[in-house]
Amino acid sequence: MSEIIEKLVGETPLEALERFRAGKIRTSEACVTGYTWENVPMTYAGRLDPMAEGKILILIGDECKDKEKYLGMDKEYEVEILIGISTDTYDALGIVQDAQGVNDLWAYPAQDWLQKYVGKFAQEYPPYSSKTVNGRQLHELARSGALPEVMPTREVEIYSIRVIDTGTITAEGLLARMVGNIDLVKGDFRQEVIGKRWREVLTNFSSNSLRGKNCKDCKEDGVSDSLCGKNCKDCKEGGVSNSPVIRLLVRCSSGTYMRSLAQRIGVDLGTGAFALSINRTAIG
Repeated sequence: MSEIIEKLVGETPLEALERFRAGKIRTSEACVTGYTWENVPMTYAGRLDPMAEGKILILIGDECKDKEKYLGMDKEYEVEILIGISTDTYDALGIVQDAQGVNDLWAYPAQDWLQKYVGKFAQEYPPYSSKTVNGRQLHELARSGALPEVMPTREVEIYSIRVIDTGTITAEGLLARMVGNIDLVKGDFRQEVIGKRWREVLTNFSSNSLRGKNCKDCKEDGVSDSLCGKNCKDCKEGGVSNSPVIRLLVRCSSGTYMRSLAQRIGVDLGTGAFALSINRTAIG
């Protein structure tokens, strides 16, 4: 027996599984596996990071013995990528590493340009992940400053990638969203230092505004290639403080990290980027 459930932002897959079990117990629904819901074996096939939401596959009863056959199922995601800021986890549950910013008039990645990511390739595991290297998980090595010089990779495949929306978010709106989501996560994920860093960076963005590359004075002053014009009077008065966000629909093989895709896009654009949100919309 198996069932697809929705994991919430802030939950671990195990917390989502136990919430599902508790719901079955509360409703006194009969368990058709020969167990009671209190003691039926359960596991999940395929992880989702704490900041991600969406579908996870729960295996119930004797189906747990066949977990391996479910682990290679293809996935589909909607992922929001914020351009101009990068984090050490490549998603919202990370410490800001670079916050050069770009303005809301900046050109979004084109659909044709994004096709470079379609196909098979070796994707590096994110530094903050559960991949084991020499008996220790990468997130443990990252927190102790002992990451390997050459990061492990796995072959993944992106079957299709499509732009479904573009927009912007203000520094104030982003700060509220970041702090709110971080507060949903239980356990030690460095929430205090992450929240403090987001407040520092986004308060600075809000007060200084980000440069508009269409700003006449910035161009005439020879800083049109710079990403920060916080000393430009027109930029300040124009309130150019929105950051671009692009939403993608990605169909891919099992094990493909959307936050690593976001990070790679940021590197290729030369601006930095991170996965603002990840929603797994389909399995199989």
